Amino acid sequence: MNTPTPELRTVGILGAGRVGTAIARQALKAGYAVKIATAKPVDEISLLVQIITPGALAAEAAEAASADLVVVAVPLHKYRTLDAGLLAGKTVIDVMNYWAPIDGEVDDFENDHRTSSEIIQDFLAGAKVVKTLNHIGYHELEEDGTEPGTPGRRALALAGDRDEAKALVAGFLDRLGYDPVDAGPLTAGRAFQPGTEIFNGSHTAEQLQTLFSVAAEPANA
Repeated sequence: MNTPTPELRTVGILGAGRVGTAIARQALKAGYAVKIATAKPVDEISLLVQIITPGALAAEAAEAASADLVVVAVPLHKYRTLDAGLLAGKTVIDVMNYWAPIDGEVDDFENDHRTSSEIIQDFLAGAKVVKTLNHIGYHELEEDGTEPGTPGRRALALAGDRDEAKALVAGFLDRLGYDPVDAGPLTAGRAFQPGTEIFNGSHTAEQLQTLFSVAAEPANA
């Protein structure tokens, strides 16, 4: 894949589960410098990071959060363990999903009409949250990426309230091997939450645009 643009050179990932490490490997393949942090001390995760994501560096949360782009890939029910102060002013990708049938009900999300990413944005008040990478399997992320212009290239949706943050993330998705499709503000992320057609399948940019158009139509239309 091509070398990333100067505007985005480093990626910090909070969380070393299957999703976080898959994103790390794909980001490394795309030429980014990657730092991974968990709730554990660096010396406890260094070997794990070296084995599972060769080329990435184990780091403290503050160091990972200082990257040009930060990916939050912790279990959603642990989102309050994030240090909002560290992420103030940062562009943050939220890859987490609220999926009660699989993960169990969480009051914070079950009893709130907002999408999970809107709740995360409220908690990380100083950050610029962009929802994406939540609707592709961690194994597919490393298998389906292709070069720009490839016929039938898979697309990934993104949603956020800050245009400059979405532009940065769109470039990141493109480098990972996917056509970015802007769904609109964070509220639009509802269209690719668990249980939706977008979440459940693989789509091109044109197909995603069509699905977003349908989702935006009034219910009684």
